[in-house]
Amino acid sequence: MSKAPVYILGISGLYQSSAAALLKDGVIVAAAQEERFTRIRYDSDFPHSSIAWCLAQAGITLEDVTHVAFYDKPLLKFTRLLQTYKAIAPVGLRSFLKSTEDWLAEKFLQRQKLIKELQHHHSSSTSAKILFAQHHLSHAASAFYPSPYSKAVVLVIDGLGELATTTVAIGSQEKLEIIREIAYPHSLGLLYSAFTAYIGYKPNGDEYKLMGLAAYGEPSYDELIRGHLIHVKPDGSFRLNMDYFDFTAEETLTNSRFHKLFGGAPRRRGTTPTQREMDLAASIQKVIEDVILRMTRALAAEFPDIPNLCLAGELAYNRPSNSRISADPQGFKNVWIQPAADDSGGAIGAAYCAWHQHMGMPLPAKDGITDAMHAGYLGPSFTNRQVERALDTLRAVYRPIKTEDELLDHTAEALAQGKVVGWFQGRMEFGDRALGNRSILGDPRNPDTQRNMGIKTRFTQSLRPSAASIARERLAEWFETDIPSPYMLLVAPLRKKHLKKNQTMPDGSIIRSQLPAITHADNTARLHTVQAESNRRFHALLKEFELLTQCPILANTPLARAGQPIVNTPEEAFHLFMSTDLDMLVIENNILYKEEQNPALLPHYQTHLNRR
Repeated sequence: MSKAPVYILGISGLYQSSAAALLKDGVIVAAAQEERFTRIRYDSDFPHSSIAWCLAQAGITLEDVTHVAFYDKPLLKFTRLLQTYKAIAPVGLRSFLKSTEDWLAEKFLQRQKLIKELQHHHSSSTSAKILFAQHHLSHAASAFYPSPYSKAVVLVIDGLGELATTTVAIGSQEKLEIIREIAYPHSLGLLYSAFTAYIGYKPNGDEYKLMGLAAYGEPSYDELIRGHLIHVKPDGSFRLNMDYFDFTAEETLTNSRFHKLFGGAPRRRGTTPTQREMDLAASIQKVIEDVILRMTRALAAEFPDIPNLCLAGELAYNRPSNSRISADPQGFKNVWIQPAADDSGGAIGAAYCAWHQHMGMPLPAKDGITDAMHAGYLGPSFTNRQVERALDTLRAVYRPIKTEDELLDHTAEALAQGKVVGWFQGRMEFGDRALGNRSILGDPRNPDTQRNMGIKTRFTQSLRPSAASIARERLAEWFETDIPSPYMLLVAPLRKKHLKKNQTMPDGSIIRSQLPAITHADNTARLHTVQAESNRRFHALLKEFELLTQCPILANTPLARAGQPIVNTPEEAFHLFMSTDLDMLVIENNILYKEEQNPALLPHYQTHLNRR
């Protein structure tokens, strides 16, 4: 008689980006963010829908789960609150009292809250099943255990966990152990968020906009930041000068001293960035990159027998930093980055902590190349029959396509003609990147593509070009790198033969290369390398597009409206298609053309999704 499988449910949330993940005998079988079900961006509520889907995907109930692992330890967070107030008292009393009230109401009773919430999924008590993992250990576990390596240095950098903001761990066959940390309030993540807020964006959400804006500026404030805001040691450890920040006092990020240092008040949100904001963005981006590079070089020198580095935490989303680390000859030979590097990935890490650390299960054999994230395709999928039933219910007009060759022919031809195409295939991505299963695609050669992809779907133009999805085997022919980027977490310059002399268009945009839709102001592109082994159909589309155009690259952005999560279901994909100016939607084996839809439906969808 075969032994029953062991299921472990990992949960993250109640602060930001709630998610659930399910392991079966140590293998990830399902993972999803709560926002994809509730349609609330960065939803932090308890991930009921994600849990329900994960259990259904595995065909089990909560009773079949051996352990439920939460990604945070609430008692450690309260220790930080006490230590912070002790350091700054009596300043910040109001903030301390509010934080304490929130903690007592929510976190102190965390186990009871989890038991109560989990009873929605099963009536019996789950108290004995619940485990808690330290926040940064959850991040570290999410980076090390699914990585291709049996031994690695693990670097976690984020805003803050319970106490730590930056940690170094060593992962091996025997254990994963944090060996040092930098404690709150000294935080690269909060420093980056402070500048995000100062230049007029929303902290804890819009840091990617700062990263994109940096390419348009010069790091002219670099020395000012280093001289006044941060002290960095040779090994990359650092301390912030808290005289310029308010996040330990009144829950704001910068103060009047900070504003005076940089010559004025923060930019008001919604206004157009000036060259000053661009230069500030370039400056803090350079400082952050230099500090992290100093850390990784010091760690590589300290652990010369470990050639592998794993990264997690919100700053692992910083592509320019990741790219410098990955290509650094003084750093680690191999670098792997958790694709869900923010708190959502903590659900995976917490589950792995329960499996390997609590239950003592050994690492599986690893080949140094293949990771355990299934290319990020861990979410829901829909059969072609389910898709057709949904489309029929919605009164959609669609063309069923009999063969994949025909589907690819029609799609590649439409893209080559300048059409903007929604592409919905297979399992939804886990994490914030559209990796070719829930994507909006366009021709990167067309000067109008970037504007069209923004205006037609988000009703705004972005300072940041679309990502470049490229067939892996063609990467080195087009870009100054051969380092794969399967999770869209690296950037690289285009090769000089593909660049052009800058040409300003009538709308003010600048053509810099043969691929204007994916070329940034610094001649780099966000890379997404696609292999047939991980996404056969999307790779085949890239090859079909190359046959037509001699270009193995497509412009790729999430299948989503601005400010909304990536679509999950066929119904949501059709709603998006009808409420935007997408030209075409390819959903499994079906093609929808906008001009063929019932015009009487259009007003419903324009109001239904709050077009403006």
